[in-house]
Amino acid sequence: MRERAGSAADLLPMVFARPAEALARARALLSSAPPPHDASVAHQVIGIWERDFGDLTVAIGHLRRARSLARRSGSPDREADALAALGVAVVHAGRTAEGLACLDAAAVRGDSLTAARVLFRRGRVLWILGRHREALDDLRRAVPVLRAAGDTIWTARALTLRGLVHLSFGAIEQVDLDFSAAERLWELTEQDHDRVLAVWNRGSVAYRAGDLPAALRHYDEVAIRLGALGTPALALYIDRCAVLLAAGLAEEALQEADRAAALIDQTRGQATVKAELVLVAAQSAMAAGDPGTAVARALTALRLFTSQRRGWWEAHARLVLFQARVAGGRVSGRMVGDIAVLAARLARLGSPETVQASLLAGRAALALGWASDADRHLAAAASGRHRGPAPARADGWLAEALRAAAAGRARTVFHACRSGLDALDEHRLTLGASELRARATAQGAELAAVAQRAALRSGDPRRLLVWSERWRATALAVPPSRPPVDQDVLRDTTAYREITGRVEAARSEGRPAPALEREQRRLERAIRARTLRSRGEGTAEGRPFDPRALLEELGDGWLVEIVDVDGDVHVLLCGRGRVRRFQAGRVADAAGEIEHLRAGLRRLAYEPAPAGPAARPSGPAAARLLALEAGARRLQETLLGPAVRHLGPGAVVMVPPGRLHGVPWAALPALRDRVLGVSPSARAWLRAKRVPAPAGGGVVLVRGPGLATGGGEVPSLAGAYPAATVLRDGTATVSAVLAAVDGAPLAHIAAHGDFRADSPMFSSLRMDDGRLTVHDVEGLGRAPYRIVLPSCDSGRLAPVGADELLGLAAALLPLGTAGIVASLVPVSDEAVVPLMLSLHDGLRAGLGMAEALRDARRALPGDPGHQATGWSFTAIGAA
Repeated sequence: MRERAGSAADLLPMVFARPAEALARARALLSSAPPPHDASVAHQVIGIWERDFGDLTVAIGHLRRARSLARRSGSPDREADALAALGVAVVHAGRTAEGLACLDAAAVRGDSLTAARVLFRRGRVLWILGRHREALDDLRRAVPVLRAAGDTIWTARALTLRGLVHLSFGAIEQVDLDFSAAERLWELTEQDHDRVLAVWNRGSVAYRAGDLPAALRHYDEVAIRLGALGTPALALYIDRCAVLLAAGLAEEALQEADRAAALIDQTRGQATVKAELVLVAAQSAMAAGDPGTAVARALTALRLFTSQRRGWWEAHARLVLFQARVAGGRVSGRMVGDIAVLAARLARLGSPETVQASLLAGRAALALGWASDADRHLAAAASGRHRGPAPARADGWLAEALRAAAAGRARTVFHACRSGLDALDEHRLTLGASELRARATAQGAELAAVAQRAALRSGDPRRLLVWSERWRATALAVPPSRPPVDQDVLRDTTAYREITGRVEAARSEGRPAPALEREQRRLERAIRARTLRSRGEGTAEGRPFDPRALLEELGDGWLVEIVDVDGDVHVLLCGRGRVRRFQAGRVADAAGEIEHLRAGLRRLAYEPAPAGPAARPSGPAAARLLALEAGARRLQETLLGPAVRHLGPGAVVMVPPGRLHGVPWAALPALRDRVLGVSPSARAWLRAKRVPAPAGGGVVLVRGPGLATGGGEVPSLAGAYPAATVLRDGTATVSAVLAAVDGAPLAHIAAHGDFRADSPMFSSLRMDDGRLTVHDVEGLGRAPYRIVLPSCDSGRLAPVGADELLGLAAALLPLGTAGIVASLVPVSDEAVVPLMLSLHDGLRAGLGMAEALRDARRALPGDPGHQATGWSFTAIGAA
């Protein structure tokens, strides 16, 4: 007996077209004392809604009632349909055997069309369980029947599911065929919810193909459209977290996965979805460098998948568990064997993670000194270097590099590392957002490190320089993409400035403003999400780094590149036609000294100057100055070691790794009286050196609100630059400042700065109408050729990825700025004024930024406050 026509039968397709309306109509139907058949349909609709969007326990109760009423109705088709829906819900609750038994029983009830619909549901459950080949078998039987019956909705669903199963095998061409056929069918229906799922699926394809901006665009669209339908999908967090993880945003992915898993507990949602979220959390903790948390999450996921009888997923949870234990130093011979067995199992399952498992087995064998075992496992992993998306190929090249390094084949090491990093460049340049490009370099860190070790063993300093440059500050080589500005962007940025201004006003008055702060965070998320979706259009620099070009450009000057190889500091001293290597201290030892030195500068910057021109510092100030100078000498020995004794006369450019960009280099004794600049990389310094100065334009002077001195240097500078554009006292708005500095030869912005370690792209300068952020700076057509930023922390940068930097200064360099003077620590407004005036005296006399800053330091009074202020500033770039 077929389903009865009428309003009750219409409810089932409606639950995935207009879910809220279907739920309301089902409840209304039950209130009218319907016959068993119609009551069964109503309970099934409510059960499906609760299963997918609400409380799973409530869902199972309704679905059991639907099955019972269906049996009373005497309709085999109605009973099969209700039983299949119940089976899906029971599997989602983690009771796999019971759920599959329901589906098996449903498959032999009813006519051929009903059986085909049941096979689709069983296929979906088998896909969730990771039993992909069995899922394909069910779908191959179901699709022809559904097509022959002209069942548009269920055919589209089956084709969509078949595409997802093919996606699990990496069969992208077949995926596209199935999804395209399903999308054509969906256009013939009014299934709004199902059409949104088609967009979701396209996001999954983009992710697997390595197109992260497209994946984020699709997932954001899905979230908006599901929200409009009133059907939240916590499973979307799984896919979104996977994209964040691939983009290098591991901590953010971990937080999102943990929040979503907790929400499932609160709402009694699907246990199957929770298990997958916990697995994503484990993977994210691993990528974030927290193997302890990764072990805990992986064990939880393993327990959940095992209880749910989800073998495919259990194998992947076991892989993360092994990865975390190896990262934590827990390696044994038995573990090598267990990982090898797991790799073989993943290969049988057709998992894309097979390469990762073989790579892990090879690493573990290397750690134990088992050369032949390591070679076998790494050879298996290296077989993946010629197939799949770029990040997967890079893993294969890493395996080849490790294998060659163990065998002492240096040429093969360099070839493998070069090929792997080239593959990651291909992936990285698809990302338009500078934040994503910087963070995505994390995957290449080990490839770069393997090459650096091989270069170090070769004894050739030039080769070490070339490989140190290969994966350093790469995000600064290409300007960020600029997506078209739409009304949503303008609305959010305008609202953000207004809200941040109100938050600051409330804080200055001592008033709590939790609602405003929540709105500020919401706007930050919206602006950032839109930026992350932008697609890259840049190309990699074609030629490898050439040390000869650097040495020629240096002339009589020096470039000191500091390289971290396995925690040891190696100093590459470039100049006078040579590259020499010296070994200094340990990076870990330098980290503590850097923080002490920065803290000392902050304290001294606010020391009052001694009375009288000849007065000497005494008491606590003098003691703090002595302690600071002693710390500077220790830091110099740790970071420069014997290289400092070979540093001849001439200007010096310091090129530290990302972790050491907060060093106040001018405080080190050997550099204190030098013309001293800093650059993120030697390549970046060469680019800055070759930036042509603009032929026209003038000086721009900006004074923001709330400065203790009232921006004391700006009126004096306005007199020194009569033709300057001066923005102050209400005219220094974000839009006016951006318009004025775009392409200017020289800009000076005296404004309070705020470095955001939690979100470097929202580091900002305070203007009259709100915050000017890094996102705003990235919208410039061309950044000013030279810029002076005397505000607190304006030169501070956040190290991310492998060896990348984010922050205000980092945003300016790829946009055409050749020279920046900025502070590395908070400074006293009063002490900054004479330094800035002297700096501009030098610039007007034709000096470069670094030389003018050196002379400005010399001109400062000798008290601790002024000296600390001078040492707190740095010249970045080459102009």
